[in-house]
Amino acid sequence: MSQTQASAGSVPTYAAVLRVPRYLPIFLAGALSMWGDYIARVTIAAVVYARTNSPLATATTLAVSLVPTFFGRSLVGPVVDRFPYKWVLIWSHLLRATCVLGLMWLVLSGSSVYVMFAVLCVLELIGGASSASNMVLLTDLFEDRHLYARAVGLGAMSEQFNQAIGLAVGGGLVALVGYETGLLIDLLTFVGAALVILFVVQARPVTGRRGRGVRGFVGDLSTAAKDLARHPVLARLVLLSAFASLGIAAPEALAIPIAGTRGWGGALMAAPIVGAVVGIVLIGRRDVQSQNRSIVPLALAMPLPLLVTALHPPILVVAACFFASGMLQAFMVPLQATFALVTEPELRGRIFSLAGAVSIAAAGISFLVAGWLGAHTSPYAGVAWCALACLGLVAVLAVTWPHRRVRSAVDRAYATPSTTSHAA
Repeated sequence: MSQTQASAGSVPTYAAVLRVPRYLPIFLAGALSMWGDYIARVTIAAVVYARTNSPLATATTLAVSLVPTFFGRSLVGPVVDRFPYKWVLIWSHLLRATCVLGLMWLVLSGSSVYVMFAVLCVLELIGGASSASNMVLLTDLFEDRHLYARAVGLGAMSEQFNQAIGLAVGGGLVALVGYETGLLIDLLTFVGAALVILFVVQARPVTGRRGRGVRGFVGDLSTAAKDLARHPVLARLVLLSAFASLGIAAPEALAIPIAGTRGWGGALMAAPIVGAVVGIVLIGRRDVQSQNRSIVPLALAMPLPLLVTALHPPILVVAACFFASGMLQAFMVPLQATFALVTEPELRGRIFSLAGAVSIAAAGISFLVAGWLGAHTSPYAGVAWCALACLGLVAVLAVTWPHRRVRSAVDRAYATPSTTSHAA
């Protein structure tokens, strides 16, 4: 099935997505890069724990990765629009490999953990450019937008698996081969990803006007934020994603306190992830118009199973509720695909970066809110209150949802193939 043959009227398969020229090596390079991120986090967290024997310091290592990711995505957006994304991807991978080399030296020399935190922050900061550039690359790679929507679903499933693999591999490497060798393997993942991009992706010239110098850079970012806030469709999609994060984060944030000493913490944390994979598979069987019509209904339904936790049900029921809520999170797949295609091509780098920063900030706030509620009520009640707040926020947004504008934007986005896809 070619790109032009996989258009409206049929739902393309994942095999058709993987057969798109150059996509498979790019897909694998993205997985390598993500594994590298998680391996670095887990390895440095293990080093910090070995030196301090402090759970707080270890948790701080993992939390440190969120702050620079937020600033990286929000501040480096104009970089993606100023330079060909091929070279932004290559240099971001190589710079992160350099950071890992610095971490290896710090581990060998026994340097302060605070210096390690600083280098880890730089590594995560640079990753913001990589994430936005990769999203722009994928929008240009797929001539058939129905195939692109399917690729977004495949990428979402891959992200779930890669998160688990990266954490597991990182922990295993530390135990089996030691900190230095684990970081060396981490370095090789970034170098390997850079080489794939170098030989597979064709450089595509940037388009549109750009401001000059630092002032122009800041002006571009300010203009992008205003454009995003005023856009009748993009702003609503970002708000929906942010509001939904409260219901998405609560199960993960409070799974271990709910499990207590019963040993179910890992299973409860995995339940919504497994549910999300199943939901992505199911929604991927529908055409893109049906997927987009289901965004608001699924977002409204997503927190409902979590309300059951207010009754303090048995642990198996809690796991089932988490799984069901995870399945309903599948609305994020058409939301992300439509957001990418509705955005003007010359603004995609900065808009994608800003939207990613909002999502990360919302997730971080949601974790804090869930933890605070769980501490001041109970873990069960904390999940239920988060679900109720999520339902209320999404319901307010649903009442004012611009259905006609969203439908028109979806029809335009998926009706005409991109004329720039051959330059990818």
